Amino acid sequence: MHSDDPVRCTAWVRGKVQEVGFRWWTRARALEIGLTGYASNLGDGRVQVVAEGSHAGCEHLLALLRGPGTPGAVTGVTEIWTATGEGYDSFAIR
Repeated sequence: MHSDDPVRCTAWVRGKVQEVGFRWWTRARALEIGLTGYASNLGDGRVQVVAEGSHAGCEHLLALLRGPGTPGAVTGVTEIWTATGEGYDSFAIR
């Protein structure tokens, strides 16, 4: 992959991140940055965020997820980086 190739970042966000508007907030930030993908609640209380776009854009979203302005209370974010898949049309809430 070249540095300007699109990437996919999958992040798992821990803490009080369900039932606080976290997915909607994440979607708004991702769309502002120009990313596609989705945010989804997981059964164990985490939120999974899959974002595709520029590496810098994904890094920016990760910084926002870890920052003080998120809804709820984030206690940790774990991510993996991969090549993009089939792609997404927009950024969805699942």
